[in-house]
Amino acid sequence: MKERKNVKEKEKGSSSSSVEKRYKQWKTVIPLLYDWIINHILAWPSPSCRWGAQLEQGTYKNSQRLFISEQTDGTVPNTLVIANCEIVKPRIAAAEHICQFNEKGRSPFVKKSKTIVHPGEVNKIRELPQYNRIVATHTNSPKVYIWDVNAQPNRSATPRVSPSLPDLVLTGHEDNAEFALGMCPTEPFVLSGGGGPIANQSSSSREKVEESRSIGPRGIYKGHEGTVEDVQFCPSSEQEFCSVGDDSCLILWDARVGSTPAMKVEKAHVGDVYCVDWSPHDVNFILTGAADNTIHMFDRRKLNIGGVGSPIHEFEGHSAAVLCVQWNPNKSSVFGSSGEDSILNIWDLEKVGNASSSAGLKEQSSPPGLFFQHVGHRDKVVDFHWNAFDPWTIVSVSDDCGRTGGGGTLQIWRPIDFLCRPEEEVLAELEDYKAH
Repeated sequence: MKERKNVKEKEKGSSSSSVEKRYKQWKTVIPLLYDWIINHILAWPSPSCRWGAQLEQGTYKNSQRLFISEQTDGTVPNTLVIANCEIVKPRIAAAEHICQFNEKGRSPFVKKSKTIVHPGEVNKIRELPQYNRIVATHTNSPKVYIWDVNAQPNRSATPRVSPSLPDLVLTGHEDNAEFALGMCPTEPFVLSGGGGPIANQSSSSREKVEESRSIGPRGIYKGHEGTVEDVQFCPSSEQEFCSVGDDSCLILWDARVGSTPAMKVEKAHVGDVYCVDWSPHDVNFILTGAADNTIHMFDRRKLNIGGVGSPIHEFEGHSAAVLCVQWNPNKSSVFGSSGEDSILNIWDLEKVGNASSSAGLKEQSSPPGLFFQHVGHRDKVVDFHWNAFDPWTIVSVSDDCGRTGGGGTLQIWRPIDFLCRPEEEVLAELEDYKAH
């Protein structure tokens, strides 16, 4: 037992040294890879981050709402934080500004505007597409909370302060339901999963919630044999959704045909499946990420009723578990993935099979489809979110509190546009400016 512990400690130390070496090298090439980037040290770790509504458009920068959470050590309450973020427009930031990367401070571009004292940890945040002032939070209890962030009062997270009062409480789970949370793009429906069945709930006010502030599920769906880790609605239907769990399964559901699985892939991965995303551009394509360090892309037209299915693509670019996958909201072939290896990868299906290398840092040939690696974090990247108003701008959060002197790190960044545009267009522009 002692020998095994020593081996694990050596492996952890070696991995930490490798991450630091990679991080130091990455800092030297920031001006070459990014159009804009900021680093913001958090007081407490944030398990989730989410862009909100755009607040104001300016000449050189826009203002946008940003949701993050604060997972405390218990001395003060956990909180849901609403921040106002200034986003510099593409090709505006000067090279000198990009070089001024402050890894130990708080960025003036991120300003906390409101704090909601949350009843329990905020493990996931999702906004309601139909009403951008409404967000749902998943906590370490069987309940899901709905908040009107405009109406909620600003609170101070002091010791022994009482939690803020949610606008709605969604019930239906018997066991703790910590992470699986999805919002329907077409109707005000909320989907949640956890240690028990999946609950399909409504966040509308049609059920006389003024009296109890509580809503039970519209439907309960049973099919997983373990914890449900993530859920996602079909982008074009409030009746169809999918789920993944630590039973290695990917399940597709259709509320019109009942509460049992419409289609089930028994072994979507080798190991726990942590995340899933349904393409907003083509409803046949679904991404999954798992503990086996891989991302799988499934075509639902090629899944058989018997549960026999195989991914049409397998992406291998992480050296540890994949925690989050998400399609780019504006370009159908692009998606991102983040994991416990402290890396956030950007993939492009159009580059699968191409011999071109990825941008970023690499010690060997790039995996097919990988064209950008963000290695600015120094511990697991627990969540990220594409910005729908600024298609290549990403917010990401990591648990690197031991290296920053804070509670974690939030970064907002945008790759230099030369990497994202068609090659012939970039070459033509470079030709025009080669004298400079």
